[in-house]
Amino acid sequence: MSWPLTFAQPWLLLLLLVVLLLAYLRGKSGRGAALTFSSTAALRALGKTSAARAGKFLRAMFLLSLALLAVAMARPQLGKSLTQVEASGIDIMVVLDVSGSMLTKDFTVGGDSATRIDAIREVTRKFIEGRPNDRIGIIAFAGRPYVVSPMTLDHDWLLQNLDRVRIGLVEDSTAIGSAIAAAANRLNDKRSKSRLIVLLTDGENNAGKIPPNTAAEAVKALKIRFYAIGAGINGIAPAPVFNPQNGKPLTDMFGNIVYQNQPVHFNEAGLKEVAKIADGKFFRAANMKSLEQIFQDIDKMEKTTVMVKKYQEYRDLFPACIMAGCGLLLAQLLLSQTIWKKLP
Repeated sequence: MSWPLTFAQPWLLLLLLVVLLLAYLRGKSGRGAALTFSSTAALRALGKTSAARAGKFLRAMFLLSLALLAVAMARPQLGKSLTQVEASGIDIMVVLDVSGSMLTKDFTVGGDSATRIDAIREVTRKFIEGRPNDRIGIIAFAGRPYVVSPMTLDHDWLLQNLDRVRIGLVEDSTAIGSAIAAAANRLNDKRSKSRLIVLLTDGENNAGKIPPNTAAEAVKALKIRFYAIGAGINGIAPAPVFNPQNGKPLTDMFGNIVYQNQPVHFNEAGLKEVAKIADGKFFRAANMKSLEQIFQDIDKMEKTTVMVKKYQEYRDLFPACIMAGCGLLLAQLLLSQTIWKKLP
């Protein structure tokens, strides 16, 4: 909201030049003296300095009244601008795999080796920041799903929760079907015009009570759009060494996870089948560049409709200016004919 000063007829402000010209002409010296005295000391005593100051004051009042009248003719206005944004956003659930295999270092972020979860967290952050008008929630899953954040428009709070996503918060395994079902349940709102699930995983379903294909059928039935992203490579990569007794990653004496080059694989066919059943799309992200491109493609396909309505309200200052100008002119006339009357 703002109150800028505008003029309905700004070209009439050129009348101020006439006022300036009049001020210049009235301020010039008059004709030469008819009599010349060798000294004006005797005459100075006869005059009053206050009379000279009164004349200047009356002249200033007259010129100011003319200036106010000129401004009034230009019709000054204070405009109040109101902008109303109506956003038809999308409800989005981002489903992140936080199983132990997501600690595999086969991505590069900023030139440094990075784990899959770090790469996914970085790209997800950019995706959220680029969709300010959408309600977005986050579900993380390993052996079971849990809600990191319900759907919200408070994206600052959402990103804070995203930063707290860690491996090992729940028992390790990969319950893809249960995670998809949990996201679909969160999106089961008939009032939402558009709903979307973005699944990021690197593994094969090996836990949970709901098979991925069954969850995919529910997603299709609810008419929720579905995008599955498979992160990671098939081959040799630095992967964490797990303790066979408790299933947790081994650490050295400094608390750092112990890595070892070992074969890693990804069930691409299984995730493709899930995306097909859900009538969605499957993407393969083997590096950071491809992962960023996938999110950009999804961002282009899922556009949010934003309508902006602008209202303009004006408060006309013409009456105030015309009253001030006329009042000042009337005061100047009264003073010039009464207490500051000038003798001929």
